[in-house]
Amino acid sequence: MRTAPKRLAIWGSLAAVLVIGLAYALQPQPVPVDLATLQIGPLRVTIDEEGETRVREVYTLHAPLRGQLQRITAEAGDPVKAGETLLGQIEPAAPAFLDVRTEAEQRAAVEAAGAAYNLAAAELNKAKADLAFAEAERGRARLLMERNTISKRTLDDAERIYNVAEANLATAEAALNVRRHELSQARSRLLSRQEMRNRSGPCECVALTAPVNGVVLRVMRRSEGVVDAGTPLLEIGDPDDMELIVNLLSEDAVQLKPGQKAIVTNWGGQDLNAIVRRIEPFGQTKVSALGIEEQRVDVVLDFTDPSAQWPTLGHGYRADARIILFEGNVLKLPLGALFRQTDNWAVFTAEEGHARLRMVVVGQRNSLEVEIRDGLGPGEQVILYPSDRITEGIAIIER
Repeated sequence: MRTAPKRLAIWGSLAAVLVIGLAYALQPQPVPVDLATLQIGPLRVTIDEEGETRVREVYTLHAPLRGQLQRITAEAGDPVKAGETLLGQIEPAAPAFLDVRTEAEQRAAVEAAGAAYNLAAAELNKAKADLAFAEAERGRARLLMERNTISKRTLDDAERIYNVAEANLATAEAALNVRRHELSQARSRLLSRQEMRNRSGPCECVALTAPVNGVVLRVMRRSEGVVDAGTPLLEIGDPDDMELIVNLLSEDAVQLKPGQKAIVTNWGGQDLNAIVRRIEPFGQTKVSALGIEEQRVDVVLDFTDPSAQWPTLGHGYRADARIILFEGNVLKLPLGALFRQTDNWAVFTAEEGHARLRMVVVGQRNSLEVEIRDGLGPGEQVILYPSDRITEGIAIIER
């Protein structure tokens, strides 16, 4: 009789322990979460994009005429002074080689010019003879007129014939000079390159001087040789007068206006201050690395820091620009705490160990933080990156 109550007590205790264990195991456990506290602090909203530095005014020195360019010895980075620094010289180019047909034509032209010269010389001799005869006739007519043996008209005819003969002589002399120059011109076309080099005197070179003060940015043609008029030779600019060109998406560019502040980073030195000077009015279609067509707009930034803070920054260097859209002290929290609830933004707050759903009104935001304008207050705690396990009223514990 004593054994049965004892066994009953033992089994009853075991059953009670089992029931308590099952109840504890089935009881919902608090979900571990990460919490963030709302606080008032600085918030900066920027548009970030890669840019390229550029000297504001780049002057390209072109060849003013066709000729033989002497070798340019200037190097990139050399300082130049407007109107004084000699960068190069252009001398007359040597004549081109003649092929067989062209040479035959030029020799025939020389022979024709020689024949024309001989003809002009013969015409000159004829004019001289006519003038001598007319002069003798005029002398006899004057003598007979003094004796009144001829009429006045006959004397006038003799005078006229003499004047015409004199004019013909002047015409023949001029024609002979023309034919002489034509012969020289025809012969000059047959001069070889060596003959012209031997006949040439001091070089009548065209000096190429720097158009502005600055430094040589790039030498585009260095070697000696024949260049055509308009051939680019050098680029010159002032490296202290630098700007930054940023190629933005058109939807970002429309948010900007001249005068907005910007920060230049990742150029190899300390961050630099800049401002937006111009938003180009013309967009360009470009294809991204993913093959997507994008409308891009060039935005020009001016450095506001003195050039002494970026002495090693040159033309065509890469730099990152962060154009500031908003900057101020606001009530903020990490962007990862927000999620969409229908058409509104919402967060889960931590209140006495439980999650509570709260609707909020947001303002400015960047890639990390967001401004809270309504729905929460300073010091409240919100759940970061809430998963689908977080629901209204569920027990939570900070991770």
